[in-house]
Amino acid sequence: MPSPAGRTDRPEPDCPVEIALAAVAGRWTTLVLRELLHAPHSFGTLRDRLPEISPKVLTERLHTLRERGLVAQEKLPGFPVRTRYTLTPAGHALRPLLVELYRTGTMLSRLSVTDRRADGSDVTA
Repeated sequence: MPSPAGRTDRPEPDCPVEIALAAVAGRWTTLVLRELLHAPHSFGTLRDRLPEISPKVLTERLHTLRERGLVAQEKLPGFPVRTRYTLTPAGHALRPLLVELYRTGTMLSRLSVTDRRADGSDVTA
């Protein structure tokens, strides 16, 4: 819970909640972060681990995550040049947030099904 000083009448860009949500915002962002939480990966490995993401979107997500200071890009020696993406300390700090978002989403999904059953709504939707 925010302190009295943290209470505002509207979202502020320096609000810790807004900062945390902005860090993980964007389609595919949480999945890219999830993969990098396990280990550093090359672009190709990320594509293999997330086969449904287009190369264009993966490139955009990695670029955005680098701009946010959550991912570092490392050029590896050798030919051809290989690139590895790794989480920065700020990126690693997102682990508890992602875990809790998953837990909360699971709980909300279950509650939603329970609520639909209670009011007679179609639970197959």
